[in-house]
Amino acid sequence: MTIRLTDPAGKEIGNMDFDVTKVDQDKMVHWRFTGGPPEWVGTDVTFDMSRQGEYTIVVFGHRNWREAVEFTAHCSMKWATFLLSLRALVETGRGKPSPDDLKIDNWN
Repeated sequence: MTIRLTDPAGKEIGNMDFDVTKVDQDKMVHWRFTGGPPEWVGTDVTFDMSRQGEYTIVVFGHRNWREAVEFTAHCSMKWATFLLSLRALVETGRGKPSPDDLKIDNWN
């Protein structure tokens, strides 16, 4: 699978390729990045889910970085904005995907 990020004009500013490595419906989805920023290749993203009362709890992780660098911190914050957009999409029918996502710095 491929994720593409665009600027407001629709020009691609980044992309990442990944394989879905595990799926257990309503419980978890795990990805392994195979392309994109060099720091991402070989890393894993995990979405582990559970029901707690009326809430669905999602425990997110971006794991197996070779080393923690400034880009790691940037990605952590960007994942948070993407997950909040996903929450808004599920709850209201309207998210804020790229290029309308919350900008946290001048990187993109």
